[in-house]
Amino acid sequence: MGAAGMPQQGLRPEILAPAGNAEMLSAAVFSGADAVYLGFAGFNARRTAGNFTPETLPGAVAFCHARGVRVHAALNILVYESELDSLAAAIECAARAGVDALIVDDLATAALAKRVAPGLALHGSTQMSIHTPEGACQLADMGFERAILARELSLAEIRQICRKSPIETEIFIHGAMCMAVSGQCMMSAFLGGRSGNRGACAGPCRLPFDASDLRPGQPGKACHLSLKDMDLIPHMARIMEAGVASVKIEGRLRTPEYAAAAVTACRLARAGQPYDEALVRDIFSRSGFTDGYFTNRNDGKMFGVRTEADAARTRAATPKARDLFRREYERVPVDFALTVDETGAALTAADREGHTARAESRGEPLSPARNDPAPALEKSLRKTGGTPFVAGGCTVTQQGGPWFLPGSTANELRRQALAELLELRSRPVPYALHPVTLPAVSRRVPAGLPRLAARFARVDQMPDTAAALELLIFPLDQAGQVPEPLRGKTLLELPRVMFAPGGEEVVRRRIRDAGPGFAGFVINNLAHFRLTEGLPVFGGLGLNVTNPLSARQCRRLGVKGLLIHPETPVNMMPGITGTGETAALCYGHLPLMLTRACPLKNRPDHASCAGCSHAGRLRDRKGKDFPVRCSLPVNGVRTIYNPVPLYMGDRLRELPADWAVAAFTIESRARASQILAALQAGRPFDGDFTRGLYYSEPTRG
Repeated sequence: MGAAGMPQQGLRPEILAPAGNAEMLSAAVFSGADAVYLGFAGFNARRTAGNFTPETLPGAVAFCHARGVRVHAALNILVYESELDSLAAAIECAARAGVDALIVDDLATAALAKRVAPGLALHGSTQMSIHTPEGACQLADMGFERAILARELSLAEIRQICRKSPIETEIFIHGAMCMAVSGQCMMSAFLGGRSGNRGACAGPCRLPFDASDLRPGQPGKACHLSLKDMDLIPHMARIMEAGVASVKIEGRLRTPEYAAAAVTACRLARAGQPYDEALVRDIFSRSGFTDGYFTNRNDGKMFGVRTEADAARTRAATPKARDLFRREYERVPVDFALTVDETGAALTAADREGHTARAESRGEPLSPARNDPAPALEKSLRKTGGTPFVAGGCTVTQQGGPWFLPGSTANELRRQALAELLELRSRPVPYALHPVTLPAVSRRVPAGLPRLAARFARVDQMPDTAAALELLIFPLDQAGQVPEPLRGKTLLELPRVMFAPGGEEVVRRRIRDAGPGFAGFVINNLAHFRLTEGLPVFGGLGLNVTNPLSARQCRRLGVKGLLIHPETPVNMMPGITGTGETAALCYGHLPLMLTRACPLKNRPDHASCAGCSHAGRLRDRKGKDFPVRCSLPVNGVRTIYNPVPLYMGDRLRELPADWAVAAFTIESRARASQILAALQAGRPFDGDFTRGLYYSEPTRG
């Protein structure tokens, strides 16, 4: 742990504020945040924020620790093999600066942090999609100290996780919400080449994606993927009762005024005091807020866009919000001891963490005092305004007196002692560092063509010709429909998220009920490691493996093979293949988003799930239709697919993996048969297609 520790007053939950740059950091601290989180070294999920560098991070940490504020450094993107050396250097820099925790997504980052600075706390990013008790327990098993939960959870679900989790839990309490489950979104990557999983999200969900009835080819205009900002501050009492350790304010891309308004509101709400709700709304909203997930009301009222009227209210509210951080928030208790004798005075100022500062005034002998000077001197010492300190104990000792000490002298002693105490508190407390040599990477390129495997959304979608393939994959809920002769070469795929009623207990039961005879299970979430303990498992899309070190971590956890994440360029794949058996997608309409909110509920005839066909589409501003499929009873989400499939059938030899997986989702049985034939023959695709990011150059912030 770094110098700051938990909030000095022991208050829970911790109020965690965004610090996109130095000015926002100062505003968050001055308005009373207990902790800040900041991006660092380009390995964070908000690369377009101001962020901090190896040169500026130590000063930021010193500033915060001097004021009793914790610093969480975000290194929470997926990384490639070529970046592992730089990532290790970034972790070392953060440890030297004395940050209190690292927020991580990639298992490679966690593994490197444990090697470089074993004492540095790890917080599992919301990008890890932790949304169940077993997910939090798995993080605990892996040495994490906190799980940052998915935004989509209800109060009951949060309460259940907090009750069962052996580590701290953190939730988002205010700010923008991604339409997709964090860590399971590829929309920005595959539509614009800017990966949200790599910190470069372009925010395409704020653009028109229209669920309305439109003529064929007519451009979409409505923004039916744009959620209002979350606001759970009014629910602070219930959040505290649930046992949440930290509440996070989203917004590293916003203003210092925004951070100050949200922090102040959270601080007052935590104390059970009223706060300025209008200021919170006016400083930034998208025509109001939503608490739909928290209150389990996932309906069309969750959606909203930023209007000119919203922007005008922000401009009007900004000066009022700026007043919230003009002076320092007084939070650090300090005990004063003033000793006065005939020759002058000496003052010590001591905090509660063992730091002591001293200031003296010696000169002309003091005159005897006519009245007791202690009350006036104590009053002078307690004037700590403009500093982060608040006076605690205050003793005045007169030796051989009483002696008259001018108030101006006492004030100067106080200023000197507090300045020295602030400097003492700002000194870095680095972690013990271990020299790290990255393990050698075997860049294995399998000989010949990869073997062809197929994944189907339903058993009745599988054409007869697929029975000849060596490997088949079906969703877990299809287990009962898989023909007995095919089970020995069939993997059952667990859902990437488990929001359906019963959650992971339903998945656990389905695993048990699947019975013997299957080749194994495809796991897609860290919780699945615990649900499938002792069973043969293979890593799927949801594990987000993009580098060899992450692959090694998965193999240590028991996977026999794994799917390389489709955002990985082909020239980055051989290092992963060198860790063991791998697979890569060779065909499929990629699931760009998994979302618990339903965009189709923006249609008047879909306001209720009753009578819904569980299928629809969204029209973008260019007139393209994005298929939407609902699997609410199975895993509680809707999936938005890319209208153009990934295809590598004519370039299979360039995929450096053992298996090439064709993923069939929205295709008919007849269409699946045609595509399988094209893949087996190595033919070009017969329509529009994409190579995805397979031939892109890795970029990050």
